[in-house]
Amino acid sequence: MEELRTLGDCVRWGASRFGEAGLYFGHGTDNALDEARVLALHALHLAVDLPDRYLDARLTRDERARVLALFARRISERLPAPYMTGEAWFAGLAFEIAPGVLIPRSPIAELIEEGFAPWLDLAGVNRVLDVGTGSGCIAVACALALPQAEVDAVDISDEALALAGRNIRRYGLEQRVNAIHSDVYAVLAGARYELIVANPPYVPQASMGGLPEEYHREPASALVAGSDGLDVVRRILAGAPDHLEPHGLLVVEVGEAAPYLEQACADLPLTWLDFERGGEGVFLLTGEQVQQYAEALRALATSEQQQQEG
Repeated sequence: MEELRTLGDCVRWGASRFGEAGLYFGHGTDNALDEARVLALHALHLAVDLPDRYLDARLTRDERARVLALFARRISERLPAPYMTGEAWFAGLAFEIAPGVLIPRSPIAELIEEGFAPWLDLAGVNRVLDVGTGSGCIAVACALALPQAEVDAVDISDEALALAGRNIRRYGLEQRVNAIHSDVYAVLAGARYELIVANPPYVPQASMGGLPEEYHREPASALVAGSDGLDVVRRILAGAPDHLEPHGLLVVEVGEAAPYLEQACADLPLTWLDFERGGEGVFLLTGEQVQQYAEALRALATSEQQQQEG
């Protein structure tokens, strides 16, 4: 490998090997060159926004060896890059990430960056709920976008909550963001919010086997949600009338389960969002709509039970 002299040489070579190995990219990058660059910069303890002119910088033998070792591990273990670097980016913010917790990648980041416009008046938001917080990325990003708001970040995974706690402390938000062990609304009786955001598990069981190997390095419990992917989504919707203020907003990502949801909730006025940076399968309901269709939403709890029994 003596011919690989510069950082750029290594990145180009790594991208070629990634393509040859048929790796999948979708956990922070969407192509082999960017993936190779992220890993190379991490190996060299350099910032991810290093100017391109440094691609011509010569590497020492030790530096080159460290870069190539990470490339080899990426290929042999099929680990997404964030699990190897320990860092993921969401809404322009860096978050600690580790195996055992879902890697942040939701298009909801774009909605947060835009202040939930035009759907919500941020001045009236004092309480936010993040359902299935994982790394805490949505909760932290919402807290920074809404400096007057208190955020409850719930999850059923102790591992995820521990990581979320570290990310909350990373941004000095311990006084406003609460990491809570709860199965959706289980411990939130009586709590109401102006904004509920959720990126729950939504992969249909039958689809899991067809996903690239990189997805199988993430916790299945954070991905799979029953035969149609809606086991958790139904519960979020069913409990929304009891927890969302009439002037509030409910935002939920359902990904590839969107067609199943449209079929199951054909009478609900779901608004499906478009994103400039890509991504789909995110819907919203206003607080007024949630209250108007409260009976139909609460009935979803019964349909979930029937789904599971079936």
